[in-house]
Amino acid sequence: VPKKCQKAREHFGTVRTQLESLKTKFPADQYYRFHEHWRFVLQRLVFLAAFLVYLESETLVTREAVAEILGIEADRERGFHLDIEDYLSGVLILASELARLAVNSVTAGDYSRPLRISTFINELDSGFRLLNLKNDSLRKRYDGLKYDVKKIEEVVYDLSIRGLNKEAAVGAGGEK
Repeated sequence: VPKKCQKAREHFGTVRTQLESLKTKFPADQYYRFHEHWRFVLQRLVFLAAFLVYLESETLVTREAVAEILGIEADRERGFHLDIEDYLSGVLILASELARLAVNSVTAGDYSRPLRISTFINELDSGFRLLNLKNDSLRKRYDGLKYDVKKIEEVVYDLSIRGLNKEAAVGAGGEK
């Protein structure tokens, strides 16, 4: 995994070059006028950076770190920046992918990873519950996080029932 992560980090150099080019295509004070043109791509890039950092350290990447990886600003006042909603959407995409990774890890025989993913996703869910989300696309994505939490809990529960992970049995017993 570390070699694949290093190769992925190298690809972000191309992303930084493209974003530098994009910055010059519109006036700095009209960021939100054109934001819809690159919003989808930025959200996916946030997801990729977050997934990369998760695979390397099993931690959540900060918005500032993502902005640094992408070579853009985190602060709105400095022009082309990483909008907070784009960051949060990318993090929610990460949660969905981690739910898939938990299932695939069991298939590959890694019975401890789903428990670590479960802990991470539950902490992420707790953080999102603190936010007052409006009825928009971010709220809809957050609603999807609830299903991801449930999916991962089912994986951890199945592992504990089958006795494949003693830590999972203790963790699932405390959660349910």
